[in-house]
Amino acid sequence: MTEITAHHGLFKDTNLHVDDTGGDGRPVVLIHGWPLSGESWSKQVPAFEAAGYRVITYDRRGFGRSDKPRTGYTYDTLTEDLHTLLTELDLNDVTLVGFSAGGGEVARYFTLYGTERLHSVVFASAVPPFLLKSPANPDGPLTAAEAAKMTAALTANQEKFYDDFITQFYSVEAVLKVTEAERQQTLTLALQSSKVAALACMAAFASTDFRDDLTKVTIPTLVIHGDADGVVPFEGSGARTHQAIPGSELVLIPGAPHGVITSNPDEWNTAVLNFLRK
Repeated sequence: MTEITAHHGLFKDTNLHVDDTGGDGRPVVLIHGWPLSGESWSKQVPAFEAAGYRVITYDRRGFGRSDKPRTGYTYDTLTEDLHTLLTELDLNDVTLVGFSAGGGEVARYFTLYGTERLHSVVFASAVPPFLLKSPANPDGPLTAAEAAKMTAALTANQEKFYDDFITQFYSVEAVLKVTEAERQQTLTLALQSSKVAALACMAAFASTDFRDDLTKVTIPTLVIHGDADGVVPFEGSGARTHQAIPGSELVLIPGAPHGVITSNPDEWNTAVLNFLRK
């Protein structure tokens, strides 16, 4: 466990909580989904470490054990935080794995920082290329009305919102695909988030257009998604990302919900480790 200074703001620095298994293995940086923390990777870290990789997780600013400033929740700043982590730990030949909202940092990284430190990337149930449906993005899976409804619900009662959201996160056709204990553990992580950060990041992952970023992805890429994802539907996100990145690999986990890293960890870990070994 360590902390890095992620970004120098107007008034003070922002510290990010980082967990690093260390060792000489090739580094794999796992970027968590919204509104969770690095602890959400608990079923991946031991498996990846056992396979010989140096595994790094961190809590996005505003979430988990990291500082919770009132600003800094655009994808440019969130990606700057990621880049600071890579430079502070002097990581090279890195695989970035972005789950859900974390796929946004992965996509934006290519535009802001290129490929110098990177080996490969994984878009896991990820929000790119562009969630918000509009005339300019007719295939976006999230309507403006749905986005507004989510914002209003979180603003009104975060405890109820997260309870409902985490249930949906792990469900397929209203059937929960994890244990109640696992659902409660995830709910605990969600409730560690700053409401300010959660609302700002919700707006960012809903409305940020990553289509141009994806054109800059020129290194080995895996797109992995649950085919029953009801939160970030495959057809509107993973399928389009795979199509946008020439030569990318695609793995679909049958019957898996959005929270596939918890519901189907063995299948997911095997697919990603197979990709990492190439």
